[in-house]
Amino acid sequence: MATMLFLLLTLLSQATFSLSQNCHPDDKSALLQIKKEFNNPTILSSWKPDSDCCQDNCQSTALSGPIPYFPPAQFKRLKWLSLSSNNLTGTLPPSLRLLPRLKGVFFDNNKLTGTIPPSYGKFWRVVVNNNQLSGTIPKSFSSIKLFEFQVANNSLQGDASMLFGSNKTANIIDISGNNFSFDFGKVEVSKNLATLDVSRNQIYGKLPVGIDNVLNLNVSYNLLCGEIPKLGNLQTFDVSTYFHNKCLCGSPLPSCR
Repeated sequence: MATMLFLLLTLLSQATFSLSQNCHPDDKSALLQIKKEFNNPTILSSWKPDSDCCQDNCQSTALSGPIPYFPPAQFKRLKWLSLSSNNLTGTLPPSLRLLPRLKGVFFDNNKLTGTIPPSYGKFWRVVVNNNQLSGTIPKSFSSIKLFEFQVANNSLQGDASMLFGSNKTANIIDISGNNFSFDFGKVEVSKNLATLDVSRNQIYGKLPVGIDNVLNLNVSYNLLCGEIPKLGNLQTFDVSTYFHNKCLCGSPLPSCR
């Protein structure tokens, strides 16, 4: 159970599982505490002190209310926390920074509001797509250890340039569907970045150095200008990757004048 506490808290998709003698006592106690924090929902009715918590993934789509408090003493071994695709409301709890081994949070497809806590910059993976978050990205997200950052389809704004840099380790960045505005031409894209979606923002300038190494790209619906370089992977993408920009031109878009 300790190796996959990600499964413990993938409280979210299709199956339920129950709690037994195969469980580490600390893990069983933590699961029962979660059930209590969610007001003992019917979907978790199989979580009982005498049943097994190590058989299947813990998944459901019926959880609602705010993200509960996770006492550090009970969740000291938790590495990944996933509460995706539920009906969670309220804000992102800054208290998660107190969990000593937590590396990633997955809260996408909920109804969460408020801002992203600066303390989340310590995590390797932050996935909060499809919520109602607002405000700016904290400067703490300039960390070079960030591996995945997905905040698509929220109401975030301001500068997201701190996510980029030649020394960054991020493999996935998706900031699409927000109101970010910064000079794209002044950043540098790391060779580690495989997936980049900045579409549907207010990003301006030219395509940045290093973007030709990206394997999955979308920069559409922005204010970008300049000629698309004939480098790397940039000519392998179709029109939909680039269209609806201010004055971006060159294959696969119309030729520059």
